[in-house]
Amino acid sequence: MPFATTDDGVRLHYEETGSGTPLIFVHEFAGDHRAWEPQLRHFGQRYRAITYAARGYPPSDVPDDVAKYSQARAADDIAAVLDHLRIDKAHVIGLSMGGFATLHFGFRHPQRALSLCVAGCGYGAEPGQRDRFRAEVATVADFLDRNGIEAFAAKYAYGPTRVQFENKNPRGFAEFRQQLAEHSAVGARNTQLGVQGERPSLYDLVDQMKALTVPTLILTGDEDWPCLQPALLMKQTIPSAALSVMPNCGHTINLEDPGQFNRLVADFVAQVDAGRWPRRDPRAMVDSITGMK
Repeated sequence: MPFATTDDGVRLHYEETGSGTPLIFVHEFAGDHRAWEPQLRHFGQRYRAITYAARGYPPSDVPDDVAKYSQARAADDIAAVLDHLRIDKAHVIGLSMGGFATLHFGFRHPQRALSLCVAGCGYGAEPGQRDRFRAEVATVADFLDRNGIEAFAAKYAYGPTRVQFENKNPRGFAEFRQQLAEHSAVGARNTQLGVQGERPSLYDLVDQMKALTVPTLILTGDEDWPCLQPALLMKQTIPSAALSVMPNCGHTINLEDPGQFNRLVADFVAQVDAGRWPRRDPRAMVDSITGMK
């Protein structure tokens, strides 16, 4: 079983398939490296497709110390996997927690990103939601401490932006729920407290987003309510960003509708590789509705 080791000594399990231009997939809080199987099977036919289990997610190491978990660490762990594989640059695709890590990878390691696909990104980011989100993070951590991972999975899997997945694909949803129940309670708790609860709001990162020139695709489901406004913010702020909204989709879009997700990402990557991905024309950002002001 292959592992990459980070600069603070944490071993990260990774998997890869295919050859060619590298794509690395970064999973969400409720998922793990197995959640990207539809993407590895699809993109592995044309690219070098890579994914890994984040710290806290077996078979990767599960540090007991919450201080080993942070948003910066999550971004740098992407670089650690690329370093281990001797990859200079890659297309980086992340969902939710992985979407935040992908965005921060763009801030911290822009020279190593061929492109960024930031999907399902925005939970707790909106102004006025920070305290509520942090309170829910504390509730999740406490629940995990008291009840364990299986009881947690039985509740968390049925969140308001995940029931869309169950309705569309009960078999796929059952697999997702079972995989969630196999996670480490300690790793999930520490990820909540160290990464989710402490990450900065997207609305506090506007200046960094304005300076980001890496080709970027923002993806979200139209029923992923906490991510819709943050997706618009990223589209409006990142000069190299496009936004695509997947209809009748919730949060787990790469599993809920893998065909559409794969088409959108494949088209994006192809345009970037062809040198055809644009930056926004500044004339589109003037303070006028008609342009006659």
